[in-house]
Amino acid sequence: MRAFSIRPLAEHDLDALLGLYAQLHPTDVALPARAQVLNVWQAIRSDPKLHCLGGFVGDELAVSCLLSITPNLTRGCRPFGLIENVITRADHRRRGYGRALLLHASDIAWQHGCYKVMLQTGRKDEVTLAFYESAGFDRQTKQAFWAAAPVRAV
Repeated sequence: MRAFSIRPLAEHDLDALLGLYAQLHPTDVALPARAQVLNVWQAIRSDPKLHCLGGFVGDELAVSCLLSITPNLTRGCRPFGLIENVITRADHRRRGYGRALLLHASDIAWQHGCYKVMLQTGRKDEVTLAFYESAGFDRQTKQAFWAAAPVRAV
């Protein structure tokens, strides 16, 4: 069995990450030109408040999430964390990798002094909701609201 490890994603991990994102949003809009994708990737990787994390089984990217640390003027000026784009490759689910990654991301937030970490999911199935609860997230404490960007003519 290959070892599991977690680390920040490196420049060369982009294509593996995009492959995971294709599983996360299979009907997503097409990516822009490669140069623009690379610019966004560089912006993410160079921002100290953003932590794009990957869990690897051997050399294969199996899970990923993005942790954003947001400065804040409430709660004694303690920041908060937001986790987005949580994805586990379909063939690596139910092995504890996703939970380990979320616990790792939360630990980074705690190290940065965050007073809370949040995430949202559009999934309604009990298995997914129980998965997030197993990683320390509470679905009962707060209510999330979501607004989509308006559709703009191209």
